[in-house]
Amino acid sequence: MAASASTQSATGFPAEGRCSYYVEKKKRFCRMVVAAGKRFCGEHAGAAEEENTRKRILCPLDPKHTVYEDQLAKHLKKCNSREKPKPDFFMQDINAGLKDETEIPEQLVPISSLSEEQLENLIKKLRKASKDLNSTLEDHIMSHPALHDALNDPKNGDSAIKHLKQQASILGNIEKLKLLGPRRCFVEFGAGKGKLSHWVDIALKDAEKVHFILVEKVTTRFKVDGKHRKKNSVFERLQIDIQHLCLNKIPVLREGKLPVVGIGKHLCGVATDLALRCLVETYAASYEERNEEPLAKRIKNDKTEKEINTLTKEGSEKNVPEKWTPVAGIVIALCCHHRCDWRHYVGKEYFRALGLGAVEFHYFQRMSSWATCGMQKMALEASNITTKRRDDRIDDSEEHDGGESRITDESTDRLPGLLTVEEKKKIGHLCKFLIDQGRIQYLEQKGFNPALQYYTDPLVSLENVLLTALPIHSSSAETTA
Repeated sequence: MAASASTQSATGFPAEGRCSYYVEKKKRFCRMVVAAGKRFCGEHAGAAEEENTRKRILCPLDPKHTVYEDQLAKHLKKCNSREKPKPDFFMQDINAGLKDETEIPEQLVPISSLSEEQLENLIKKLRKASKDLNSTLEDHIMSHPALHDALNDPKNGDSAIKHLKQQASILGNIEKLKLLGPRRCFVEFGAGKGKLSHWVDIALKDAEKVHFILVEKVTTRFKVDGKHRKKNSVFERLQIDIQHLCLNKIPVLREGKLPVVGIGKHLCGVATDLALRCLVETYAASYEERNEEPLAKRIKNDKTEKEINTLTKEGSEKNVPEKWTPVAGIVIALCCHHRCDWRHYVGKEYFRALGLGAVEFHYFQRMSSWATCGMQKMALEASNITTKRRDDRIDDSEEHDGGESRITDESTDRLPGLLTVEEKKKIGHLCKFLIDQGRIQYLEQKGFNPALQYYTDPLVSLENVLLTALPIHSSSAETTA
């Protein structure tokens, strides 16, 4: 393809066997292969008037491509954009959370349109809500031997090394929490190419009965999960939005009853809340309904640590099997708080207890981008790199990194004389931390022992916070408490 492109550029003619239609917008010839004896591909034949007797129209399923009008019926049956039959594990909005229209204002103005007084009031509310919180996180920057060779391979460039360091630290944290072992199912949310699961599999070596479920809502190129051929581990990819994913309907989890470990690297904004609800509410709750009442539900909020340890000991004396805990643990690298959504947010109860609601949440999640936007801009200017605005979708060709800098939020530049860059960064971090505290409280109420920690250096990734959670009554929870 590179050779073809250079040939076109050098000669001013299309490459041999390629379409002769010149794409004005891209300043090059179309690169589609043409049929024998033809000058133009099917897409451009009509535009080039090679077959002017047949009319091409926009596909009603996806206007990004065209189709011959007389072949529309045939095309609709095989178009890649057609609605496909829903799998058993698809349940509409099962992880979406309750929808309360009365809480969502009809229209919210951009932050840049707020008056100084309105903005000051928002910041006062933010500081009041977080004044008793310890926002200093511990450093849990780790590594793992499984990635030693890759990290020291000179063929890997800076970008690859950056992601390998993050994967190594996440893997190290998974091992520290004693979640790296046989007879379990790792569910990677927002899997992309599946590289995190790939390294977990490498680290597990020949562990028995390990299953990987890779959840990604978009089609992904250059996947690595198809390269695994070990007989003891199975990779299964689900193309589905987490919002509609019902884990209990997946045969390996319904029949095999393997403890689930939820993992994710840079799980974008709202996807984190959907994944948490998918694991600890939709999946764990339904599993517990089919079994005896779980120990976690018997642990009241006012129990002392001594009482909790006593209950844990009683459970171990009864030889409770490991599969009795449907979710063995959660390890998720957080990302893109500006893409959170009030309806799906799991920490609504926490916000309400602080006297905050949908309006404050909206502005806090927008202000959270202040934590990274300024830093990313300075880094780009220093290295003379120009970037263009990316589509608001997750790019399936790369993983999130400092994702909040991808939006051009006017609020980052249009607050003259009100806040310094440093003040905005601190407020942005405070917004992110407050949103994450709602997730922490949610997990605590569901019987988990959650924590936030830095898992990588900010020079490696600006999105460097890891959310971990273990069931309160698990042995590893006692060890790491």
